[in-house]
Amino acid sequence: MATSCEVAPAAVFKCVLIGDGSTGKTTFVKRHLTGEFEKKYIATFGVEVHPLAFDTTCGRIVFQVWDTAGQEKFGGLRDGYYIHAQCAIIMFDVTARITYKNVPLWHKNLTRVCEDIPMVLVGNKVDVKDRKVKAKSITFHRKQN
Repeated sequence: MATSCEVAPAAVFKCVLIGDGSTGKTTFVKRHLTGEFEKKYIATFGVEVHPLAFDTTCGRIVFQVWDTAGQEKFGGLRDGYYIHAQCAIIMFDVTARITYKNVPLWHKNLTRVCEDIPMVLVGNKVDVKDRKVKAKSITFHRKQN
């Protein structure tokens, strides 16, 4: 039994961050890591892994966030990135309808490798005025729960 003086090891989870290119996946991670907003778009090649730590009342939790490339040309590599994932974020851009239409494909490909892991659907760029995907039209998560 740990005393209040002992430091418990952090719980570490592999989290894959997936979705179409330019949905804001890398910016999302960097914003949480540094607090800064990256305005310039630089495509991710392959995958970048970032440790994202949270201190909770139950101790420290670290997500090893696998920020994957959203471009189609990297599709063949993705299954390898999904292996042993313990949770996932599927991201789409509310200013680009096609990125939401592709959510079922991302979900299907992920569940083919990782059957029963917790997943969160994230609509990103909600601060941009030119919204194409309205909140009431976001129904994919209802069909999957």
